[in-house]
Formats: sequence, structure tokens, C-alpha cells
Amino acid sequence: MYWEAFGVLLVLCVGVRWSGRQPGDSSVSQQATAAFKAFQRNYLLVYMIVMGADWLQGPYVYALYDKYGYDKSQIAYLFIAGFMSSMLFGTVVGSLADKYGRKLLCVIFGVFYSVSCLTKLVNDFNTLLLGRLLSGVATSLLFSSFESWMVAEHKSRGFASSLLSETFSLATFGNGIVAIVAGLVASFVADSFGYVAPFMVSLGLLVLGSILVLGSWTENYGDAQAHASATFSNALNAMRADSKIVLLGLVQSLFEAAMYTFVFMWTPALKAAAALNLAPDAAVELPFGLIFACFMVSIMIGSSLFGLMLSRLHMGVEEVGRVALIVAAFALAVPVFVSDELLTLASFLVFEICCGIYFPCFGTLRSKYVPEQTRSAIMNFFRVPLNLLVVIVLVEVGQMATTTVFAICSVWLLVALAMHAQFKRLTLLHKGAFEDDASGLSATH
Repeated sequence: MYWEAFGVLLVLCVGVRWSGRQPGDSSVSQQATAAFKAFQRNYLLVYMIVMGADWLQGPYVYALYDKYGYDKSQIAYLFIAGFMSSMLFGTVVGSLADKYGRKLLCVIFGVFYSVSCLTKLVNDFNTLLLGRLLSGVATSLLFSSFESWMVAEHKSRGFASSLLSETFSLATFGNGIVAIVAGLVASFVADSFGYVAPFMVSLGLLVLGSILVLGSWTENYGDAQAHASATFSNALNAMRADSKIVLLGLVQSLFEAAMYTFVFMWTPALKAAAALNLAPDAAVELPFGLIFACFMVSIMIGSSLFGLMLSRLHMGVEEVGRVALIVAAFALAVPVFVSDELLTLASFLVFEICCGIYFPCFGTLRSKYVPEQTRSAIMNFFRVPLNLLVVIVLVEVGQMATTTVFAICSVWLLVALAMHAQFKRLTLLHKGAFEDDASGLSATH
């Protein structure tokens, strides 16, 4: 069943990607197009390298802690520490990018994550805890500073805003490929050299990525003149002045909280569904690597669908986001009511496709609505509710049924959908007010 699913997904991925191909924008000069492509390739190269470093670590964090002899409660404590670090320290450090520079914070990301990798060499709980704290900060930087640098640089070089969607879509598509390759590499080196080996390969990529950032990126800022403490107040003022930013951030927090919770819950859900087809005493063996590959191909399909929905269906980015939220909410509701293995797998694949749509969609929306001066600060503010929700679920997951957790995730997505509807209503009102002002101004001349 899983190999058949992988084959179907590959065919769909190629078909959707091919359908979404379109000629370049004739309104952009050849010189500008060449300059944009060079800029885009440079950013995507760095982005794929650092994301590859992140993916290499994921499959073996728990396995390494387990091999070192820590019990489930100690391992859970280490994971919670990482999320708490991202929620608290990551928000502070990430927000400094607006004042001290996004390039600088991308390099600091490489330093923090590299030290975190080195801590995996030591079987000492406090050392591993330090590594989790550093990786929590690094995660906040990974998902804010790189995007903030790219968007600011894109705009400062005068590239068309519409081209941002292409970069976000390619980043998501390429991330799926990188994740599959990283999973294979991590499996090979772990089998050959032990569970710490993937972290050492990751370290090499982090060093390479940092060197490329230092050598090929220019620095850009949000508001370099503002005092460091003013970064937070400026971000808060921007959110108070525009409720669309708050709504967009909360939708992002809720979707990603459901997504991160899904990462912890898909394995027990599929194992429980598969066990129904076996004898009571039979052990459940699932091809986890193949399932992971199916998820990544689904994300690639989603990123291609995003471009297809914009270019062929002529949907607005806001409308694409609404569709992704609706489908994702129903997909995660399926395991609440259904125990069949095939239907459970299908619902998970649909959710991953929605994730593939979500990343470029909401990246584009952030570039459109989040102010440049406080971009990193605002992006990190909304990692606080995201990490808080995930920590709450992790703390209580042992006392909750798997179906209950998926029901909670589905409710989060429905709440996000309601907030997105209000967000879209405000964008339409703002657009209408702007058009009225423009027509009134033209009538006076």
C-alpha cells in the first residue's frame, strides 16, 4: 500500500509541476530577469543547505537520547526545553535582526546550531539540555531571519513583488527534495557510524551555509537606528495599528501548532490503524522512511498546486490560504472518526499537501502585510503562541487519546479559518477604502 501511494504521489507531483509551468513575465526586462534569477539561485542554495542541516538531525534526536539511556520523561523534558527556548529566548534573539542585521543573525543561527550539534557528542544531560536550548533559538532564527533577509533584499533590488510567490514556492518544493535526500543520508551515516553521525554531517552543512552567507550576502536591516529595546515596542505598535497583522500571525501560529503536533502524532495513529488488521499479539512494523518520503512528495505537490492556483485558476493568495485551511481542518478530523489504515494515510497525505500550499502562501502574505522595519520581531512574536500550544499538548499527550489530539488540531485549524475570514474581510475593506480615496483624489484634479 505504501509503495503504491508513493508511486501515485510521484506521478501527481510531476503532473502538477508540469501543468504549472508558464512563460516568464514579459513585463520584466531580460536584464532584470537575469538579475532576479541570480539572486533567487543564491538564496535558494543557502536555504536548501541550512534546511538540509535541519532535516538531517530530525530523525535521530530521539533515537540518540534513547541510546544514551534516558527514559521517556527525560527525553520529553529535553524536547519541551527546546520549544520553550524557541518561545522565550528565540523571540528575543530573533527580533534583534531588525536592528543589527538579518545577515548577521543568519550567521549566528549557524553558530548556535553548530554548537548544538557538538553537544550531541557528550552523553551528559546538562550538556544535551544546553544543546536543546541553543537549537530552540536557532530554530526561531531559521524560520524568521532568512525569510526576512530575502524579502528585504528582493524589495531593495527593485524586483517585482509578484516574483516573491515564485521564490517561496520553489523554496517549499526544493525543501521537500532536500528532506528526502537528507533522510537517506542520515539513515546511511547513522547505520555506518552511529546515531551521532547525522549531527556531524549537519555541522558541516551549517558551516558551509554560514560561509556562503558571509561571502555572498549583503546586510540589510529593519530599523537600524532604533534602540534594541525599541524593537519590541515598535513591533507591538505596528500590530496595534493594523489588526490584519495580528490575525495573520495568529492564523500562522494555529496552523503551525497543528502541524508540529501532527509530527508527534502521525506515527501512533498509523500504528493503531495498522494494528486493527493484524492478530492481537502481532507486532506492527511500518516503513517509516517510505511514509516520510510520501509526506515530502505531498508537500512538493502542494507547493506546485500553489503556483497552479495563482497562475491557472487566477486565485488570490488570500483565497488560496482559505482553501488550504478548510481542507487541512477536514483532513485532520478524519482520524477522529475513522480507524481504517488507508483512509488515515490518505488524510495525512492531504494534510501534507495543504502544508505545501501553506508555506509559500503565508510567506507571500507576510511579505505583503508585515512591515519591513519590524519584520523579524513580528514573525518571532507569533512563535510564542505556536510553541506554547505545542508544549501544552506535549505535556498532556500521555493522558489524551490520539483521537482527542487530532480533534484539538482540527479545532485549531477551524479557529484559524475563522480568523482568516476576518483577515480577508479587513483586506477587502482596506482595498475598498484605498480605491475610494484614489477616486476622490482624481476627481479633485
